[in-house]
Amino acid sequence: MTHPPRPNADQAGAALIVSLIMLLLMTILGLASVRNTALEEKMTANAYDRSLAFQAAEAGLRAGEAVAEAQAKADNEGFPKGNCACSSASGLCTTLEATCEGRWSNPKFQGWASTNKQATPLGDLAVMPEYFVEYLGENFPCQRMNVDTMQFCKRYRITARSAREGRASVMLQSIYATN
Repeated sequence: MTHPPRPNADQAGAALIVSLIMLLLMTILGLASVRNTALEEKMTANAYDRSLAFQAAEAGLRAGEAVAEAQAKADNEGFPKGNCACSSASGLCTTLEATCEGRWSNPKFQGWASTNKQATPLGDLAVMPEYFVEYLGENFPCQRMNVDTMQFCKRYRITARSAREGRASVMLQSIYATN
């Protein structure tokens, strides 16, 4: 009676070790894939939040431009009097003098006016867009290429900001000119 050949003592359990190493590699690869997917989801959410905050800040700019247009027609009667003065109710600020601190960069600045949610539907923003309007003067030529026309326009700087649940914040500025 013959017995089957015995495996060499040096090779006992080699297949088990090789399969465990392969299983470990597959687990590491799977975990890396899951982590990559989670990171891509966060990136997509951040891009969405920033896009929504940007659109809301643009709506704030449009609201500020409408206020500037109304003030231009009313000969700027709504602007507060005094140096570096701002009204948080209307979002109107006097011309920024050299002695005044930059308004948009000052976290303690209280002159921001909120937009009306009914006028600008902005989804589920945590903070409605805010803006303020600064009067820059009326000695600017209306047409840059033709300064000789002697027609001057009033200029306003509108600054708007919006934030999306503290995750994305956007601040925009525009210069608005009107006759």
